[in-house]
Amino acid sequence: MLSKRLYIETFGCQMNVSDSERIVTMLADLGYRPTSTPSDADMILLNTCSVRGGAEEKVYRRLANLRVFKKRNKHLLVGVGGCVAQQEGEELLKRLPWLDLVFGTHNLHLLPEMVAAAEGGERRCETDFIDNDQRLDLFPVTKTTSRLSSFVTVMQGCNNFCSYCIVPYVRGREISRRSDDIVNEIRVLTNAGVREVVLLGQNVNSYGLNTPNEPGFAELIGKIAEIQDLHRIRFSTSHPKDMSDELINCFREIPKLCGQIQLPAQSGSNRILQAMNRGYTRETYLEKIRKLKAARPGIAITGDMIVGFPGETEEDFEQTLSLLEEVRYIDLFSFVYSARPGTAAAEMADEVEREEKQRRLERLQHLQKNITMEIQSEYLGSVQSVLVEGEGKRSGQISGKADNGRTVNFAGDKKLIGSFVEVRITNVFQNSLLGEIA
Repeated sequence: MLSKRLYIETFGCQMNVSDSERIVTMLADLGYRPTSTPSDADMILLNTCSVRGGAEEKVYRRLANLRVFKKRNKHLLVGVGGCVAQQEGEELLKRLPWLDLVFGTHNLHLLPEMVAAAEGGERRCETDFIDNDQRLDLFPVTKTTSRLSSFVTVMQGCNNFCSYCIVPYVRGREISRRSDDIVNEIRVLTNAGVREVVLLGQNVNSYGLNTPNEPGFAELIGKIAEIQDLHRIRFSTSHPKDMSDELINCFREIPKLCGQIQLPAQSGSNRILQAMNRGYTRETYLEKIRKLKAARPGIAITGDMIVGFPGETEEDFEQTLSLLEEVRYIDLFSFVYSARPGTAAAEMADEVEREEKQRRLERLQHLQKNITMEIQSEYLGSVQSVLVEGEGKRSGQISGKADNGRTVNFAGDKKLIGSFVEVRITNVFQNSLLGEIA
């Protein structure tokens, strides 16, 4: 089969990164091999995100920039997938007559068929949602990988309808994958050399809640931990209201489950949390944090925060700052609120001035930067078990992740890639640690 070149540009979350990896696997059967250069490509795909405002226009601008490649190569195929594709659908084909295919978040399984049709000159858009009975189609399997750590999707969609969030509208309602399929895929991956898996879902700890005859998320982790050649398990992203005591207990009882968790709070104010429709209070959130720290001392906690939500007062914002002080996140993804079309918050009066939102964001990020460095400094002199994943940024260095998810760089032979190495931490930076073999 004649080899063709595929260029994928991925925007947004880990789920999109995982989907892009699956696309590469699926299109290999049509003769496509990945390339890192769009000018060399026979097909260019954008896998998009629309969680924050301006994403659609960013995609339109990027597509306009890519049109030059289409002019140079009339046989070039250009497609758009992911959340913007799901949201905009046929409108993308109408606005961009040179676009060849649009595929939504539930339509990866149709992509080989769509590409084959596009090669014959047919433009197509597929954005239908799959129901729970069709879920086999929703989760194409990753058959091979050269990575030591691999994403594995366990569920998709969200039933929470937080007032600011577009995810339920572009990813659909929650659908959990069959646990046997998940375990079998991970066995295949470990046989190919994978030593760590990251379980993915928009609301991953709600896995199995709405699916008869399937385990809950805590039980699923227990089943995965039994796979002999798998050494580490991580998961993302969790919703605080579904962080059960059973799941928290996994951090105490399952050594393969890494001491790291992302638990987005979004605000420290009960009034704002209620307006966001988050389903918990500041107090119940902090109680879950307390239980997590008791179950796994030293657990690294990351989170998300939105500043400038409609109606947020200075007092509300101060409560968010104090939450940072109490939780002590090691990392925080923080954003200025942006209205998403079709969400409840988009209809709320937004009286916080843009300059004030930016001021609050800068204060929040300054505080978090200090907290991060304080926590990083606590690792000085400690010995961390590092899964070496590749070469470091500097010559002679190799790099990997510790159990807590922090990137560790240290001098070492490239032959150590793929193994676990005990590393003593000698210096710390904002986003990484420096060490030496212990």
